[in-house]
Amino acid sequence: MIFLKLFYTFFKIGLFGFGGGYGMLSLIQTEVVRNNDWMTSAQFTNVVAVSQMTPGPIGINSATYCGYTAIHNAGMSDSMAILGSGIATFALVLPSFILMILIAKILMKYMESQVVKDIFSGLRPAVVGLLAAATLMLMNVENFSAPSINLWRFCVSTALFVATFVGTKFLKINPIRMICYAGFAGLVLLY
Repeated sequence: MIFLKLFYTFFKIGLFGFGGGYGMLSLIQTEVVRNNDWMTSAQFTNVVAVSQMTPGPIGINSATYCGYTAIHNAGMSDSMAILGSGIATFALVLPSFILMILIAKILMKYMESQVVKDIFSGLRPAVVGLLAAATLMLMNVENFSAPSINLWRFCVSTALFVATFVGTKFLKINPIRMICYAGFAGLVLLY
């Protein structure tokens, strides 16, 4: 049954998705696009865009939308798709909830021990790797086009990417403003 598979998939992502929502994106894409064929790569790109624009953590927003889309693409009704979004969201959050309850007391007791410090030092590079993987997976033909397919769209997309990176990293422009600027520029230049 697709609901059990959905629960298992997002529970597994929630269990191993270190690094927050952006770190989970590559895991979510692998599971929902490649392993289970619940949606296309273009649909997943839309999931990421909507998840970034809506309030809340991107990982949870992505799980909610992916759960809805997976059930909807399976040919079920809208009410069943809403149930699918709830299951995916609950499954993603459940491991963190359980682990935080179990670890909170232990971590506070042993926070200054060398073993705990070493574990966190080992997790940092893995988190950076997951974030880099998510970034690279989104740099595809659906998002940037290609010079041989549509040179104008490729140049505009690349320029918007660079401008957004420079604006948020170096000029310290609010990310929400950058999203609005990029959306407006995309509308004007690509429509």
